[in-house]
Amino acid sequence: MLIRKAEQKDLQELLDIYNYEVVNGVSTLDLNPRTLADWQLWLDRHNVENHPLYVVEIDGRVAGYSSLSSYREKEAYKSTVELSIYISPDYRKRGIATELMAFILDLAKADPRTHTVVSVITAGNEASCKLHEKFGFDFCGTVPEVGMKFGKYQDIVTYSLKV
Repeated sequence: MLIRKAEQKDLQELLDIYNYEVVNGVSTLDLNPRTLADWQLWLDRHNVENHPLYVVEIDGRVAGYSSLSSYREKEAYKSTVELSIYISPDYRKRGIATELMAFILDLAKADPRTHTVVSVITAGNEASCKLHEKFGFDFCGTVPEVGMKFGKYQDIVTYSLKV
């Protein structure tokens, strides 16, 4: 398992991992698959300032990724980042999310521009909630019925960690 900075060559695999969740899960509340053009813009907003994007590569394939993105657009939020971790369905339950979490949090702690890491998780994703709790994130609350996906209103829960 190799953790490395995401590169342009990873774009399609990153998109495939994300779109799998768009179509099959509730880890994202996006309803429509993203396009390569969408994902290029997303890629371009990472690995700049305090917004790293790293992948786990196994046998030459991208097995998952972690990123720190802008939390909100207002300048006052610049030191707060939003964490995302997505794992390909082919590589789940192998400890990859734990490795990515440890790695990305080490980057956040080492970056003086980052003060707080926030995660917004669709309620019911117990594996993600347990992972955040394992790394010391604080549960901040639930926003009920904030999004509709698969014919059901979805709640979100928020976790935060001061680094």
